[in-house]
Amino acid sequence: MNVDTLILIALGLPLLGAVGIALAGRQPNLREGITLTTAVILFACVAQLLDPVLAGLRPEVTLLEPLPGLPISFRVEPLGMLFALIASGLWIINSIYSIGYMRHNKEQNQTRFYVCFALAIAAALAIAFAANLLTLFLFYEVLTLITYPLVTHAGTEKARQGGRTYLAILMGTSVLFLLPAVIYTWYLTGTTEFRPGGILPLGMDKTEVAILLALFMFGIGKPALMPFHRWLPAAMVAPTPVSALLHAVAVVKAGVFSVVKVAIYVFGLDQLAGATDWLVAIAGFTIIAASVVALFADNLKRRLAYSTVSQLSYVILAVAILAPLSLVGATLHIAAHAFGKITLFLAAGAIYTAAHKTEVSQLDGIGRRMPWTMTAFAIGALSMIGLPPAAGFISKWYMVSGAMAQEHWVALAVILVSTLLNAGYFLPIIYRAFFRPLSAEAAAHPHGEAPLAIVIALTFTAAGTLALFFFPDVPLALAQQLVEAR
Repeated sequence: MNVDTLILIALGLPLLGAVGIALAGRQPNLREGITLTTAVILFACVAQLLDPVLAGLRPEVTLLEPLPGLPISFRVEPLGMLFALIASGLWIINSIYSIGYMRHNKEQNQTRFYVCFALAIAAALAIAFAANLLTLFLFYEVLTLITYPLVTHAGTEKARQGGRTYLAILMGTSVLFLLPAVIYTWYLTGTTEFRPGGILPLGMDKTEVAILLALFMFGIGKPALMPFHRWLPAAMVAPTPVSALLHAVAVVKAGVFSVVKVAIYVFGLDQLAGATDWLVAIAGFTIIAASVVALFADNLKRRLAYSTVSQLSYVILAVAILAPLSLVGATLHIAAHAFGKITLFLAAGAIYTAAHKTEVSQLDGIGRRMPWTMTAFAIGALSMIGLPPAAGFISKWYMVSGAMAQEHWVALAVILVSTLLNAGYFLPIIYRAFFRPLSAEAAAHPHGEAPLAIVIALTFTAAGTLALFFFPDVPLALAQQLVEAR
């Protein structure tokens, strides 16, 4: 099959799946069968693009050209290939998990949930394959809009308030900052196309570069760079499968992916030299401040949400260091964070489903009741801390190596201090789960693991977190191709 055709098939499959899910809404088994089948076929289709990309091909297709010189077009390059593999692969796992979670907890509006999830994956793939800023911007906004019903899924006032915060910050930053950045870039260059080495004219004033960079970094609101981070903890009112979508599969990954893509294909690292000191400071502050909030959060999902705010800024920090090694680390961290953080959220949902516990202080001894769940949680936590044998160790190693190569001691200090903070808010959970006795209340209400579909899903993602440590060849090869294109 022609590789250009594969792009269109990959973009169209989730849309067809959404239609099939909607039509099968009154037959849950068929509806969920369509979801899983679509996810598996999509991943197989995306995976067929990997070998051509690794061989140096950059398949491209133009969908339409609404204005001369401003096409809606798609091109598969190394960074987009990695994001597409993550989004399509984790959709399979999240769908298995969702079947167990949504049914066991008797969630309402399950058909709408599966439809919106499929549409969100379609938007994520369109972002991954975007060949220019216009295409990226359009589908970036589509992703925000299509995930709003998922954030407000519960239908409560708290859910609606969380959804309003989610929509206001993400749409507000896009309109106020990102859109002007895209328009000004087009004004300067006459194009919005992504090109290796960047498209901005050489010799731009560093102040002008820094201002344009600020518009992009704050306009791409999904990485939750402070002070535009509150949408992420606000969105935790959503069911756990949605939290997994937001934190690992599509939404925040679209954000950090866009940060790296803009840095490489719009600016180029040479153009950014001398213009990123402020970004190191903001990203470093976000990493430390969010880690401190997580350290004192008793609600498990809130702790994980602020952990995500912190972890996303590792990617931004690594880009701002402007070292090839740190750029490899940033790219690898997109994959490492995806598998580690989805494992943590799936485990949190399993705890809620089986034990109805939501607070860290309620988890004493739960590891003896839910060994599979809490072992998976421990693996995800090790990855977030950056300890072997989990994938987060490799990405942090490259970040530290890049900071040392550039003699960027502030960035190095941020990484080291935040690693200690990560350990400070994750290790006590593991200690409580496995080494403290059950509370009297927990002992009086015995329970086991969550439903099998939930346990299978979180076991797979935990295994993936370990596999990325031992077999990082594919993401590493894609990251190295990206660095060569800088």
